[in-house]
Amino acid sequence: MADSAFKPPVSVALTGASGAQYGLRLIECLVAAEHEVWVMVSKAAHMVIATETDERLPAQPARLAEALIDRSGAAEGQIRCFGREDWMAPVASGSGASASMVICPCSTGTLSAVATGASNNLIERAADVALKERRRLILVPRETPFSAIHLEHMLALTRLGAVILPAAPGFYHRPTSVESLIDFVVARILNQLGIEHRLMPRWGEPQ
Repeated sequence: MADSAFKPPVSVALTGASGAQYGLRLIECLVAAEHEVWVMVSKAAHMVIATETDERLPAQPARLAEALIDRSGAAEGQIRCFGREDWMAPVASGSGASASMVICPCSTGTLSAVATGASNNLIERAADVALKERRRLILVPRETPFSAIHLEHMLALTRLGAVILPAAPGFYHRPTSVESLIDFVVARILNQLGIEHRLMPRWGEPQ
């Protein structure tokens, strides 16, 4: 597939909360849906990925892109990765940013930084751009319990137009594996993005 044939890019950021599997699965599904995927992975996220999975993803952006392309079966150039302080990346500016961004999983530290406009690294700046340009921003926190600080930040971001989508899988589809629970949350993210999928039927559809 040629680069020009990719569907519009979706930015995916993985930060240091538990739940790296959600972000990695989301990248796979976006690739399968033929979207270009722009990926940012925080230093803490690399540690979480190594702790929660058997993956050992390189930190250097070009090598990370190669690893994710190999892992997901993406076409050459379908996945682009950006470093923590790559201020020339398209996501750093409203004139180049993607129409949608997902922070999955979203640490409470990242939640706080985005809610207060800190923009201390590329992930935070990209989220700030999404907010100021009134573009789709989805944050997937994985924390429990939530403190009043966390909830206030979520409320502030919701009022700014972001979507808070906690990694809280349901059980009405009778999951029989961890993968089914992961797909439940990823399906909800794809629904918010308006991207068709077959991870599971929507409510009321035949199983």
